[in-house]
Order: sequence, then structure tokens, then C-alpha cells
Amino acid sequence: MEVPESIYPLIENACRDLYIKSLKEIPPDVVEAIRRAAATETLEVAKRIFSHYLQSIDLGREQKMIVCQDTGIPIYWVKIGGNLRLDGAKLDDAIVRGTERATREHPLRSSIVSPLRRENRQTNCGERIPIIHYEFQRDSDVLDILFMPKGSGSENMSFMKMLVPADGVNGIKRFVLEMVVGAGPKPCPPTIVGIGIGGSSDLCMTLAKKATTRPLGSRNSDSEMAALELELLDAINQTGIGPQGLGGNTTALAVHIESAWTHITCNPVAVNMQCWRAERRRARIHADGRVEEGF
Repeated sequence: MEVPESIYPLIENACRDLYIKSLKEIPPDVVEAIRRAAATETLEVAKRIFSHYLQSIDLGREQKMIVCQDTGIPIYWVKIGGNLRLDGAKLDDAIVRGTERATREHPLRSSIVSPLRRENRQTNCGERIPIIHYEFQRDSDVLDILFMPKGSGSENMSFMKMLVPADGVNGIKRFVLEMVVGAGPKPCPPTIVGIGIGGSSDLCMTLAKKATTRPLGSRNSDSEMAALELELLDAINQTGIGPQGLGGNTTALAVHIESAWTHITCNPVAVNMQCWRAERRRARIHADGRVEEGF
């Protein structure tokens, strides 16, 4: 299905709105997880921190305030319906323009700089930023855009290790737990711990990040992976790190694993943490111009 030229301004507007709204309205599944953690917490300092989190969530939703000052690295996960015929270059341009407009028109803090000179264009854009991941969905005429602003506190707590097959599942568990404990309060716990297993080194890190975008409580479709998610969540929450690293029953709200087949002589594992806010927002753009927003 050939899409009309009018779809590209729609994409631009949608990306602008996704960026701004994601920083103000925390996803409902995350809010519910925070409420559950607060209700079961026994340590007084952790209870106070959770109350501050919930107050920030309410202010963001009711007063249209940004929940955290870190506007993050803009990342888009784009699924293109197989029935659509889009101009890839125009799609890229629309996403970039929407990101720039969000930064200038809100305005948002521009967090993106060049790696050596630290030049800041005040647009939250630069070389290869925003980051755009593309996938294709069979038998669909919908463009699905999931946006996440990845803050630096959690992004700095990213780790990858090239394990060997002999390390087995216990090697994976040990690596994940060591990274979470070593990160301590830095990623603003309780976190969503994304884990990538398999693939190549670059794919493994991408899978770990993609895992953090899943709705909280969702399980990997592979029963063995799903069991490992639950086992690691339980182990992480026994560390006692707690919200903001000050102690408590909940160190992670969820553990999500994404995997890929890999080479016979290696087994890469990656950890990418997301802070307690787990900001994300989705737009589904139909060929007829309808736009649906959600999480």
C-alpha cells in the first residue's frame, strides 16, 4: 500500500508528542508496580522514597510536569507494516524533525553532545542520534513507533561480557547479579533489568535494551527464559539495595530477557538497566492517517 505524502508530517508530529508526553506520564504498568512495591515495603526509608516517587508521578500527570530533568537519549523502536510502502529517508527525517521540535517547542533540556568536543546543538539530535531501530511486521498496514528517552544514570549502568558455553546458566546468573550489585544506587532503583543473551556483541546489547521496553510483568515466550527471569528477579530483590540504594525489599521491578541464537563457541550476555520511571510511549499510525497513542 503506497502511503500518501501527508503521512510524514503525521509521523513528525507524533514523534514530537511522544517525546514530550513520555517525560510527563509514567506508563500505567510501571505506576502499578511502584504502588505494589510501596504497599509491601517494610523499611521506613524505602516507604518515604516510594511516596516521593508516587507524588512525582501524580505531579507529572496532573500538572503536566516533567518527572525527571534528564530528557535522555531519544530512542525509537519502529515496526513497519509489511503492507506499507514508505520512503525510508523521509521516515528518518520525520523522526529527527519531531525530536528537534519537541526539544525546541516544549522546551526540553538538550542532553545530547558530540563525544569529544561536547558540542550541544540544543536539539537532542546529532550524528546517529536519535537512535532508530527498524523491524518489519507481516500482514500489517500500521506504522508502530515506540519511544523511550534513556536517561544517563541507568544507561551508564550497561554491561556486556563474552561468556563461553562452558560458563552455562550459572555464569549468566553470576554476571547479572554482580552487575546489579555493583551498580548499587546509580541507576535509580528499583530498576527494570534488561538482559540480552546470545547473538553477537552488538546485537546482545540491543536485545538487553529492548528487554527494558516490555510491559512490566510480561514473560519471555520461552519457558526456560521465563523461569530465569523470575529466578533472577527474586535473587536481585534479596540483595536489599532497595529504592535509591538506601535499603528495602524492592531493588528491581522486573527482569526481562531477550535472546538470539549465537555462535557455537560463545555466549554473550548483556545487562541494560532502566530507572524506576521506565518512560516510554507508543504511537500507531495507520495508512489512512489515524493516530493512536498508548504505552
